[in-house]
Amino acid sequence: MLWIALHLPSLSLETFAATLPQTLSDAPLALVDAHLIVSPNAAARALGVKPGLKRATALALAPQLTLGQAHPARDAQALLAVAHAALAFTPQVLIEPATFDAQPHTVLLEVQASLRYFGGLAALKKRLHAALAPLGHRLHTVSAATPLGAALLARMHRSLDCPDLPATRRALAAGPVWLLGPGRAHWDALEGMGLRTLADLDTVPRTGLARRFGEAVLGELDRAMGTRPDPREPLALPPAFETRLELFARADTGEQLLRGAAVLLERLVAWLSAQHAFVRRFTLLMHHEQRSRHDDIAASPMEIALAQPSRDSAHLLTLLRERLAPLQLPAPTLDLSLHAADIVRRAPPNTELFPTPASEQDGLTRLIERLQARLGPEQVRRLVSVQDHRPECATAWRVADAQMRPARARGTPMRSIHRPTGGATDSATAGATASATDPIAAVVRPVWLMGEPEPLQERQSGPVLDGQLLQLLSGPERIEAGWWDAGLVERDYYIAQQPGGALVWIYRARRPVASQPSWFLQGRFG
Repeated sequence: MLWIALHLPSLSLETFAATLPQTLSDAPLALVDAHLIVSPNAAARALGVKPGLKRATALALAPQLTLGQAHPARDAQALLAVAHAALAFTPQVLIEPATFDAQPHTVLLEVQASLRYFGGLAALKKRLHAALAPLGHRLHTVSAATPLGAALLARMHRSLDCPDLPATRRALAAGPVWLLGPGRAHWDALEGMGLRTLADLDTVPRTGLARRFGEAVLGELDRAMGTRPDPREPLALPPAFETRLELFARADTGEQLLRGAAVLLERLVAWLSAQHAFVRRFTLLMHHEQRSRHDDIAASPMEIALAQPSRDSAHLLTLLRERLAPLQLPAPTLDLSLHAADIVRRAPPNTELFPTPASEQDGLTRLIERLQARLGPEQVRRLVSVQDHRPECATAWRVADAQMRPARARGTPMRSIHRPTGGATDSATAGATASATDPIAAVVRPVWLMGEPEPLQERQSGPVLDGQLLQLLSGPERIEAGWWDAGLVERDYYIAQQPGGALVWIYRARRPVASQPSWFLQGRFG
């Protein structure tokens, strides 16, 4: 077996700073627990702030120090996201439990069966780091033959590979005794006996060591060295995603929520990667400040529905930004939570060297999603065809469905419009000829239709447009429809040509009204 330990030495501080403005996160910063400094950043350490100092002493050394409260539940949420990202590489993932008063902040992966698939340990670690990079944590990555051995070594080394059990034991032998939980509890006594490394423990009779310090010291040492079984229960994924994040400062506008929302979306993407799934719908819940006990506005939900399932955090954040930009919060927001249960599992998209119709459609889908997020679903519409012979009734506006594929994407051939070369042609004959060559019965229609048919002048019983007599090229095509909705039309349509060569679509009323034009312009061919 081969285990990889992912140790996060600065998890608490990174999780607290995740929602801070960049200016504050780079300034002196520290976490406090029971009025003692537990985790200062590099800027604070440079001013003399160290773990174990009292709060008042730290502020005396660095008056500009920003302090935050250590929060184990907040750390657990962040560590769980790391575990979810690791589950995309192996199903054997677990979180190292706390020992005594220490939180190891370590995730363990059993990767022996995954090495061949990912091309070896080095390639696997490279992809693992790339998957964890969006979460924004500093990592120690160590591989070893035992889970506890990997977890202990990751606290000492930023990077180390122990390919087998002998190499693991050699690396552990040089480790300090305080790596073991019982070793920290009895550190003064062990140091007084000259037992400073794990190798030193093997020089002492085990019976006397167990009688003085308890069996826990030897038990943990044996499990790390691989001489005692160390069964572990792998992490199980929940059926739905749920996470929460406390904001450093209350947010009064939607723009101020984006930094925290970005953290939650990265956690969602990690969970989706573990499921090999894509999200179709998720809900951002904004928990508001209670100004009075009678205030009934506890939280405001915002649901984001995607036309095409995705796990692209940049795309999800773009949609969320469009929705949050015009939002007026009913009260200041203190916490954010994200919920997602509507997911779909499918194969990941293939990478492409050149654009394809499918990839172009994905771009259109994202454009429609972004417009709908900004303007509202009802404000984004598309033109669809309607089963009606009347040109003015043959199309209608519908709410845009980004998943709808155009005719070419579904494989329907696109007919070209050929300019007629002969004189007037009977519509039945033209239709029969087109049907013989095209399975889709050919009825030529112009691209541009007039908003209202324009009346044309008449000269020598022929239509006149822009003062010039039109030449009829094909027709008539008779349309009689609309008796069912009191919109009866009775028309004979023709394709006509202007002297300059442009084609137009005109019709003549079969029953013209006296003293009114009988010819009308319906559309123009592009």
